[in-house]
Amino acid sequence: MENNKRNILFSKEQIQNRIDELGKVITEDYKDKNLYVLSLLRGSFIYAADLVRSIDTKAKIGFMTTSSYGHSETSTGNVQVVNDIPDNIEGYDVLIVDDIVDTGYTMEYVVNHVKKLGAASVKTCVLLDKPSRRKVDLTPDYCCFEIEDLFVVGYGLNYGDHYRNIPYVFNWETK
Repeated sequence: MENNKRNILFSKEQIQNRIDELGKVITEDYKDKNLYVLSLLRGSFIYAADLVRSIDTKAKIGFMTTSSYGHSETSTGNVQVVNDIPDNIEGYDVLIVDDIVDTGYTMEYVVNHVKKLGAASVKTCVLLDKPSRRKVDLTPDYCCFEIEDLFVVGYGLNYGDHYRNIPYVFNWETK
């Protein structure tokens, strides 16, 4: 993959501008609510950190780790909870934050899991939405960017165990 060209889809500045816009909307939507931001690890940690800093209302923040990809570029469809939510979220208005929704299997699983734990409300927020790959009936409530069916990397999204640290989102072009 190192011999291929990076095609930047969203620059660091584009991402931050969109997150700032979204943060204002979420602030307004949750101003009188009991907000719990649930970041799905590992992919969303960079996005979630920037997003919560743009939300100007009281919020509790937690993390959950799931797996449905392993080191593959496609979902297995089998969602596993690696580390569950560490807090009691009963009565909270939960905002689930993830890096990308493509098949929707993981997000659907987590939404149902959070509802079973007694959340007052559940909404979803993603950096990237890839609706052409959807296998379940799910549309994110908040989304920074919609993309075509491309394999994307950077800004939290990985290839194997690498590239999460790149400050922009890109896909690979072969030479």
